[in-house]
Amino acid sequence: MPAQFSGGCACGAVRYQCSAEPIAMINCHCRDCQRSSGTAFSSVVVVPASAVKILNGQAKYHVVRSESGNQVRRGFCSECGSPLFAESSVRSDILAIKAGSLDDPSWFKPKADIWTASAQSWDYMNPDLAKVAKHPPVGKASQARN
Repeated sequence: MPAQFSGGCACGAVRYQCSAEPIAMINCHCRDCQRSSGTAFSSVVVVPASAVKILNGQAKYHVVRSESGNQVRRGFCSECGSPLFAESSVRSDILAIKAGSLDDPSWFKPKADIWTASAQSWDYMNPDLAKVAKHPPVGKASQARN
């Protein structure tokens, strides 16, 4: 797992760099992640928000109210539409980076499936990963680390 990594959108308009190791690596199966990813779940690398630097461009954000009642901001490229980030009003100190936006996604190793109560019946989940029916309690995200 790299201590520093980078990524960006498909067209290259938005680029970012992260200078911290991931806090967690998870697959989220909530309905909002399904809609924003266009598939069964969203794979994310959770990092301290302060460790992420936008190198060029700017993400556009769409805000929704999650099932838990919190506001979720989803960042994407306004040029190509690539999903990049997600932030929650309950934990503004962390940022979820979409694993598909990593320059080298080969090191991404999810440790948990969350919001499995919303998972689609046609979605195959790795039986070796921890399962959480809704959202893990705040502070428990680090248990889904490396």
